[in-house]
Amino acid sequence: MRCDFADSLLQGYFDGELSAPSAAEFERHLQHCVHCPVELVDLDLLRERLQLAQLYEAAPASLRRKIRADLRPVEPTTAMSQPLLWHWLAAAAALLLLAIAGWRVSPVLRTDDYQAELAEEIVDAHVHSLQPGHLTGISSNDEQAVNGWFKSRLSFALPVRDFANDGFALQGGRLDVVEDSSVAVLVYARTGHLINVFIWTTRERDTSPRVGSRQGYQWIDWRKGKIEFCAVSEAPTSDLQQLRRLFTM
Repeated sequence: MRCDFADSLLQGYFDGELSAPSAAEFERHLQHCVHCPVELVDLDLLRERLQLAQLYEAAPASLRRKIRADLRPVEPTTAMSQPLLWHWLAAAAALLLLAIAGWRVSPVLRTDDYQAELAEEIVDAHVHSLQPGHLTGISSNDEQAVNGWFKSRLSFALPVRDFANDGFALQGGRLDVVEDSSVAVLVYARTGHLINVFIWTTRERDTSPRVGSRQGYQWIDWRKGKIEFCAVSEAPTSDLQQLRRLFTM
């Protein structure tokens, strides 16, 4: 659930585009809002990942010269066509965004390559969480405390459970970013290994577990009740399978 400030001021504040009075107003709002601070963290994580991805590629000098050579001054008679040009450019951009969104949510288009990319991103997030200070947003083995921390930060009910009696002790939880979206993460300890269980909502039907490994880490992914889970650890796959069964009991 987004507040009015998230729609009107948050992006401008993040980009440093607000006037001093507007920025001060938004900072006062942050002291009381439970949603906007989370969105700011998500934006910061996304910016960091985009920077690490090094998606920018400088155009070669030959291409820049060709583009400049092809540019012509706009004749007065074409001035009236400029709004139409922007109209069509906006329409094309909207169609492109719809195509991308369709690719992201359509089960038909979710191929093995997609699953490999998703697993790689989750493993990367797991490795990043092992750095000091990144593992948990709340450090506790109390189910109610962890659930309360997540309750104001998520739009769905998180199945927070401590399986210490079965050898999987709850350590706490945090919010992370996968596929540019906030996901919940529950953290467990198992015989010296840390296990991150990434949890988010999905529109897709329940599935049997899928397992794999990347960079020396094992992962297991499954869906149940419109919620997707992905557990990642350097612990043996058999341990992840056991944790999955505990979640589905």
